[in-house]
Amino acid sequence: MSDQQLVIRDLHVAVAAAPELEILQGIDLTIGKGEVHAIMGPNGSGKTTLAYALMGHPLYVVTRGEVLWKGHDILKLSPDKRSRLGMFLAFQYPTAIPGLSVASFIRSALNAKLQGIDKDPNVDPTDSLRGGISMRDFRTKMREKFALLKMDESIASRYVNEGFSGGEKKRLEMLQMAVLEPEMAILDETDSGLDIDALRIVAEGVNAMLNPNMGVLLITHYQRLLNYITPDVVHVLARGRIIKSGGKDLALRLEDEGYAPVLAEAGYDVSDTDAADTARAPEAVPEMVEAVR
Repeated sequence: MSDQQLVIRDLHVAVAAAPELEILQGIDLTIGKGEVHAIMGPNGSGKTTLAYALMGHPLYVVTRGEVLWKGHDILKLSPDKRSRLGMFLAFQYPTAIPGLSVASFIRSALNAKLQGIDKDPNVDPTDSLRGGISMRDFRTKMREKFALLKMDESIASRYVNEGFSGGEKKRLEMLQMAVLEPEMAILDETDSGLDIDALRIVAEGVNAMLNPNMGVLLITHYQRLLNYITPDVVHVLARGRIIKSGGKDLALRLEDEGYAPVLAEAGYDVSDTDAADTARAPEAVPEMVEAVR
């Protein structure tokens, strides 16, 4: 198994409260470092479920399958160990953490990652002489990432997401990703709740971080994000499965025709569903916090 790929095989996922009702019903997907894979699909198709299952959200249970990454079946690892292995999740609805500054939050996350998956006892993340990052080096790194993302450094002293606009929350997710430098980034509907200017700024941040050592799973409901971030592969997730894969032209087709024709081609009855659901962006709506969060 290559350390350069995230391999998802026959992944079945249900809500922990009702394990007999599977949301994902057999996902097969391979994402290599340096690749951008976009997952698109109608509302309720399981896109966020896939993101949460990959990172070990406790409200979801994997009923079958495996996810291989860097010599491990990550489904057997806790969420923090998955992160220490270089995985990262940018949330659709980031949570506010009153009383915790952005700088302290990111430095703690970075130091935890430096310990490695098995928490090397010889590494003390609070001691720069034993593998931790010094305050000076951390400040230098933060300044570099603020410049890369064209962000105001004053955000470092604010409490995590408290009083942030929708665009600021998503840009903070990008700052975390820039500092932590993951090898596999999962972006869960980063475009959700953003106006066109905020979307462009966030997309520019993602593009600035793309590199041969990082794979990206980009989950989106609308084609508009792909006007700014060019995917290598586009997958359509519906009815708990990936029913079609293609290039950027597939996303453009979804924008023009909606999901119904692709569902019909895959053999699904669309007469009693949201077949008219399209990949076009809706009017701006207030952000909501999902019950699962």
